[in-house]
Amino acid sequence: MITLSRRILLGATASLAALPSRLLAAATPTMDAATEAKLKQLLASGPRKDANKVRDPYRHPLETLKYFGLRQDMAVLEVAPGGGWWREFLEPLLAEKGKYVGANLKPGAEPVPPGTMDMVLTFRNIHNWMGGDTAKGVFDVMYASLKPGGYLGVEEHRAPTSKEQDPKAANGYVREDYAIKLIESAGFKFVSKAEINANPKDTKDYPKGVWTLPPNFAEGDKDRAKYAGIGESDRFTMLFQKPA
Repeated sequence: MITLSRRILLGATASLAALPSRLLAAATPTMDAATEAKLKQLLASGPRKDANKVRDPYRHPLETLKYFGLRQDMAVLEVAPGGGWWREFLEPLLAEKGKYVGANLKPGAEPVPPGTMDMVLTFRNIHNWMGGDTAKGVFDVMYASLKPGGYLGVEEHRAPTSKEQDPKAANGYVREDYAIKLIESAGFKFVSKAEINANPKDTKDYPKGVWTLPPNFAEGDKDRAKYAGIGESDRFTMLFQKPA
């Protein structure tokens, strides 16, 4: 005789078996309410440069970090932080309960002990590593730095699928499929992608590549109003995981 509780268990098992496999994957991280509130405060009135604040409509920092599932108690490595646009609010966000590390990675060089980071973030840097033939090695270091089950959040200028990928990414744009294959070759598992930083106005055919657009305006005053109207580049935003 099958008891009621056993019927419920069998029914639940059958329901799970019927779900698509992609829905049975490990849960992605979720930003908690306290982290979101603190991040909003830092974005609005934290120690940020005015020139950096005006780029928020193009870079969507709150939405991007919510998508990645960042929490204030995480140990986070930002790779190639450059001028510190993200660091301005990431470092104070993580200062009390978590840890922030900003580092420029080189293949074979480990800026943090292996297996100690909860999350790695990098923004618009893949093309630079491709240009220097270091991309695979850099992702290997990121993989080593993460704890098993840790996450990698990536944003990059998106190349059209209608053209072959330049292995040097000389114009600054990288195809999504190329990036996924590259990152997976380091051992990461692709989790998902989002259109948070998409820009359909970006035609990706400029005289001086992606740097023609703001904030660089590589052609100076030539057609500046046109490029300002386009805004910053079309970008893919992706989440990967180091298997547990």
